[in-house]
Amino acid sequence: MEQKICPVDVIAVCSASGDIRPLRFRMEDEKHQLLRVDIDEVVSSKPVQYVGIEAWVFLCRATIEGQKRLFELKFTIRSHSWQLMRKVY
Repeated sequence: MEQKICPVDVIAVCSASGDIRPLRFRMEDEKHQLLRVDIDEVVSSKPVQYVGIEAWVFLCRATIEGQKRLFELKFTIRSHSWQLMRKVY
């Protein structure tokens, strides 16, 4: 498990009821190249509060280079920003 918090670009969809679901994100790999990750499945999502800051944490499954990986993404509501919290291998 690699834990490195970094901002990422995310494409997400919002339902009519206000639910948000990430579809894909873009991150920088070890070679400093942009890597596009298509999310196959959102395994779980839960609301969290960090020192009074509301956020949603999504555990997502994606296929990279033929291997299934788990990623944890955090969406901060007030700032409308996404962060990659950790990669689970």
